[in-house]
Amino acid sequence: MSMSRGCLLCIKIKMFIFNLIFWLGGCGILGVGIWLAVTQGKFATLSYSFPSLSAASLFMVIGSMIMVIGFIGCLGAVTENRCLLLTFFLLLLLIFLLEIIGMLMVIIYREEIDSYAQEDLKKGLKLFGKEENTELTNAWNIVQTMFRCCGVKNYTDWFQLKNETEVPDSCCLEYSPTCQTDPSTWWKEPCYKKVKYWLGENISALGAFAICIVVIQVLGLVFSMFMYCQVLRAEKYYE
Repeated sequence: MSMSRGCLLCIKIKMFIFNLIFWLGGCGILGVGIWLAVTQGKFATLSYSFPSLSAASLFMVIGSMIMVIGFIGCLGAVTENRCLLLTFFLLLLLIFLLEIIGMLMVIIYREEIDSYAQEDLKKGLKLFGKEENTELTNAWNIVQTMFRCCGVKNYTDWFQLKNETEVPDSCCLEYSPTCQTDPSTWWKEPCYKKVKYWLGENISALGAFAICIVVIQVLGLVFSMFMYCQVLRAEKYYE
């Protein structure tokens, strides 16, 4: 039994260290979200349907979730509480399954999602320049300046907002008093295409990040279930 107890202690330490790192990672992500909210508060979402969806809010929500799950895991490891260990396992498993389902949905309905995203972004253009939507306005200006693009599918997307000959300043290659009405001074490439191309160029980095997340989650599932079984075995031995 001493060997079994030693094994449990070893798993307990590993489980605690893993969840401590997990929790600290959540703190870091939450911190990034808060930093984005404070420093980039005017850079929000481009989405018409999800106005509250922004990088800052996503980071804060994800960071908070990781912190809560990590805390449950740490507490379960320290106290050797089967209920907490099982809760940690189930929460992590639920997130893991949701990620897989989400990935499959994106693959299966890629074209539909692609089409919906473009139409949703085009709807968002109607809110550009309005006082109550300064965040969206700033977001579009930043994206168009950063990616040197204009509109969602084409610079003509802006014509529904302005008129048939005018685009925002951020569409101009170089700002001038007349650049908004001079097509020869506009970026010609669509922003949706440019952003997709940028994502494609950075797919290896995104893939590596995704693999790291999966490995961390699998390790968490293995550690928590193994410790749960060890605690259960120890409890049965002492009964």
